[in-house]
Amino acid sequence: MSPGGAVEPPAVLLRGRVLYLTEDATLLSRQLAGEDLAFSPSDPAHRLRDDVSTDEITPGWVCFHRDEALGRFAYVGLTCRGPSGPARPVGEGAVLSGGFVASVAGRRRGKGSSREQAPYAERAAGIRLVVAESVERIYRQNCVNLGLLVTEDFSVLERVARGEPVPLEAFLLGADPITREIVQRGGLFAYNRARLRGETAPPRVATGPRAMTLAEKVLASRWVTDAVAGTTGVPAVEPGDTGFVATDLRFSHEYVTPMAAALFDAELGPDAPVADPGSVLLFRDHLTFLGEVMPAEHRARGLLTLAEALPRIQEEFARRKGIRLLGELPPADGRAAGSEAICHAEVLDAHALPGQVVVGSDSHTPQAGAVGCLAFGIGTSEVASALFTRDVRVTVPGTVRVELSGRLAPGVAAKDVMLALLAHPFVKGGGAIGTVLEYHGEGLAGLSVDERATLTNMAAEAGAFSAVVPPDAVTERFLVSARGLDPATARALCERCRPDPGAAYSSTLVLDLASLAPMVALPGDPGNGARLDALPGPVPVDIAYGGSCTGGKRSDMDMYAEVLRDGLARGRRVAAGVTFWIQFGSQRTRSYCRDRGYLELFEAAGVRTIEPGCGACIAAGPGVSTREEQVTVSAINRNFPGRSGPGKVYLASPYVVAASALAGRLAPFEPSVDAVPGRG
Repeated sequence: MSPGGAVEPPAVLLRGRVLYLTEDATLLSRQLAGEDLAFSPSDPAHRLRDDVSTDEITPGWVCFHRDEALGRFAYVGLTCRGPSGPARPVGEGAVLSGGFVASVAGRRRGKGSSREQAPYAERAAGIRLVVAESVERIYRQNCVNLGLLVTEDFSVLERVARGEPVPLEAFLLGADPITREIVQRGGLFAYNRARLRGETAPPRVATGPRAMTLAEKVLASRWVTDAVAGTTGVPAVEPGDTGFVATDLRFSHEYVTPMAAALFDAELGPDAPVADPGSVLLFRDHLTFLGEVMPAEHRARGLLTLAEALPRIQEEFARRKGIRLLGELPPADGRAAGSEAICHAEVLDAHALPGQVVVGSDSHTPQAGAVGCLAFGIGTSEVASALFTRDVRVTVPGTVRVELSGRLAPGVAAKDVMLALLAHPFVKGGGAIGTVLEYHGEGLAGLSVDERATLTNMAAEAGAFSAVVPPDAVTERFLVSARGLDPATARALCERCRPDPGAAYSSTLVLDLASLAPMVALPGDPGNGARLDALPGPVPVDIAYGGSCTGGKRSDMDMYAEVLRDGLARGRRVAAGVTFWIQFGSQRTRSYCRDRGYLELFEAAGVRTIEPGCGACIAAGPGVSTREEQVTVSAINRNFPGRSGPGKVYLASPYVVAASALAGRLAPFEPSVDAVPGRG
């Protein structure tokens, strides 16, 4: 009580040291060794690391752990500026033994993967407060769900340094009512149990009728108005409205499901049912080929054993809960058959429909937005909770309108469009964080659904909440040919799923497709986009990799095939010293390649094919680098340090990946006059 009898506002006392994630590796090493940094934001030597990704907080191999052991590995993948080049100054156990209570970074902290293992590792290492100039959406939400405090207010650190209590309100400024109550009730599950019992409810949406963007229309149609009765739908929503939306499909994969299952069982009991298990899918896709590439030192630490336990735990959970599992196929025709499909490929090809809400345990869930559904990634706690409630928490995001004019030149693809967008100052500076990218313009007409999926999939690299392409004639043809819908049904679905005329957009970006040239993203970040013809000199490559959810679709296979067919006609095969891997995104894609004669074409050109799975994209399959000096040109979506092995990774389109494999260096595809283009 205060002297006047008033109740003191709740506060938290954070006892411990502050760890500044500096660009300078030496400065960071000194902190880990026990020196407290007298941080000054105006001192250039104290510059903080921007773009700290979840891949750096917890590299892929760390995520084979799923408990407090994660605390030993916080930040072990963090790359900083060392005296003789890039360095990774954080060793195993360094943060855990350092007595740190707060961790501070620069802009766009937590970008990349939705893996909740990252904030879980920070919490297990003793971190209770996360500070940054800006924070990515999924990472922030994961932190809140785990009980970590998050703020962009650096003045809080002064109170921590003085050992003073910090008012809880300092971490709730601008927070929506649901987040506030989740913090007060002690977590997401506690809040949702109370909500489903009718003991609490989000504030009712008071937004009146208005013109809405596509995402807003979808959210309004699925808005939960009474969690107990299960009623949904409001006339309109606007950015900032907060509540829950009912989902049409929830999915997860073996990298995340075991932790989600443990949370579900711990909170509700092992016999608790999953809500509507028929609208849940589980996938074995991420670690299918891990055993072929795991380094000996990781095997020696028992990491392969840990990893191999993950799909078994998922299988058992699926059996107990009556959930469909798309797993690993048995060997056939003398070959390892791989996974049935990468989750994003399967959801887009066989499930997502215009106007639906789809959530998944992966930041690339927006891939399904290519057909006009609203698909977005969620963290592990939210996956577990959604299995219980069937709905998910949202704050209506703003929408960025992306106008695509003109038409792509031969040898230029949707991947080049995305790399150009990621390098745009608005996006690179964080302007798209938490928004929905809504694509428009005449340029879309020349892009298949598969190519559009590259634009929506890589919304994750922009930090966006999601991305959508309003359905059109291309969408209708896809629904008829790929899904077997009759034309009238496909047309009706598409026509009622478009933004309203006069809808308000937070920003508008305009990109002339005709002006684009082949691009690459320089090693380190997908936002490091550069025109291939602007590089200062030749860049020899050791590995070319075509695959993943982004680069393993049918249209991608068409592009690889187009380049290789043209090359063979000129007497060229994969260059000496280069290994070119092509990995199918699904069994459907593999069958497509078989039917079109691509398998024989790939073999004739010197390509090594890999059965479906995520593979090298997460350093879990052939195509991963093994030495720092190796250079990879890759069609995947991310090139964060260490994500696909220790080497340097250039991101590029399927055209550039295949052309570089033939040239032995980064190269554009320059088709011969009689080449036949194909985009799938």
